[in-house]
Amino acid sequence: MSSAFVLRPVHPDDIAAITAIYRDAVLTGTATYELVPPGEGEMQRRFDELATRRYPRLVADDGKGTVLGYAYAGGYRPRPAYNWLVEDSIYLAPEARGKGVGTALLGRLIEECERLGFRQMLAVIGDSANAGSIGVHRKAGFRMIGTMPATGLKFGRWIDTVLMQRPLGEGAHSIPDKARYPGDFAAPEPGR
Repeated sequence: MSSAFVLRPVHPDDIAAITAIYRDAVLTGTATYELVPPGEGEMQRRFDELATRRYPRLVADDGKGTVLGYAYAGGYRPRPAYNWLVEDSIYLAPEARGKGVGTALLGRLIEECERLGFRQMLAVIGDSANAGSIGVHRKAGFRMIGTMPATGLKFGRWIDTVLMQRPLGEGAHSIPDKARYPGDFAAPEPGR
């Protein structure tokens, strides 16, 4: 594989490649705790929901249209107090691992989330032995905030969940203007 790749927004015709990359992650890895790979229809539904909520969705391709990996930000939890926190997800094709693709995708995802006004990014990493993902996040300025032992059972063994966090933009140094919330599902606080 050439070291050249292009980062761009997800296009509808990328869903087949995204589904194949995620299928490999589900069947061979511990980065996701899903046990049965979703089909293209379900992956389309998931990406449509992210698009509706205006979360960034990116792919890296080889410049010729072959998707090497993808990344997206999504909500951490649905309660309004979490609105300014996003969780990142990155998945790479096997041939793209260790080539800087994940680092580039995460860097662009951080830029996009900061541009949109989000304040914190959380990495929920499956498997404390996932040195690649932990290293990519550390390199991008994430700090380790905890490990939850034995939270997933996959491939006949217990798997830890690693939590890493990074501030975005002003982080917690100021209170964001609620009117500038980048998503479309902000709920007013009680009494307003």
